[in-house]
Amino acid sequence: MRIDLHSHSNASDGTDPPAHVVRRAADARVDVLALTDHDTVSGWAEARRALPAGLTLVPGIELSCRHTAVTGQTPHRAAGEGAASVHMLGYLFDPEEPVLAAERERLRTDRVGRARAMVARLRELGVEIGWDHVRRIAGGGVVGRPHIARAMVEAGAVPTEDAAFTRDWIGSGGRAHVDHYALDPVRAMSLVAAAGGVSVLAHARARRRGYVVDDGLIEELAGAGLAGLEVDHPDHDPADRAHLRDLAGALGLIPTGSSDDHGKSTGHRLGCETTAPEAYEALVASARGK
Repeated sequence: MRIDLHSHSNASDGTDPPAHVVRRAADARVDVLALTDHDTVSGWAEARRALPAGLTLVPGIELSCRHTAVTGQTPHRAAGEGAASVHMLGYLFDPEEPVLAAERERLRTDRVGRARAMVARLRELGVEIGWDHVRRIAGGGVVGRPHIARAMVEAGAVPTEDAAFTRDWIGSGGRAHVDHYALDPVRAMSLVAAAGGVSVLAHARARRRGYVVDDGLIEELAGAGLAGLEVDHPDHDPADRAHLRDLAGALGLIPTGSSDDHGKSTGHRLGCETTAPEAYEALVASARGK
């Protein structure tokens, strides 16, 4: 059984509609797929309507979180930032739970304001893109930095999307970077749990993105109710995978594997990393949402 527990559609910063994502998953011989768009569940309904026979859809989300370390601790931090940017995957929760729904709305609204401010800074730096350009690329999805990066590529300001995610431009600590509202990760986990769901820490050692979640923070999150740890991810090298797998075992966390597919921008890689069936079953058993 092939199980991929992290993917994105154009409901957030993926390039493909949810219906296309589930069809691509079936074509890639994935048996179980989690749709985990950033701060939104708006893609769930379309994905369910288009679900091919034989494919199980796990409804999920990737919540924007930020952890501020206390004195003496070293947080997972993006280069140049004083707080830790953490991405928390939530699965199988009730989307109608009012507190979590309100936080999702606040996250989405703040993303718009942040994106507008980043576009304004880019224009001051001579990049000829406008808000309408970014909004067109995002369609009806939650606006994120990848949409701005795509606009920068189309405008000829950078050769690739990755080139936009540097300190020269919109990378963490960059000239045009703007912070946004984010949940404390422990609060995010508690909200998901209150809605009947289960939480997994995403891409903890994505060094290519310029940050690392340290062991101390992972241990803290495990003590606060974290269920799983994303171990097998395209941005994790073999040494980090081995370390995270050992850490998950020591902390009693469920190890998962996922493609973190964003469509064209990540090379249509659904199913390139997978979760063991027994790990998936343990996650499902831990959830009690709708």
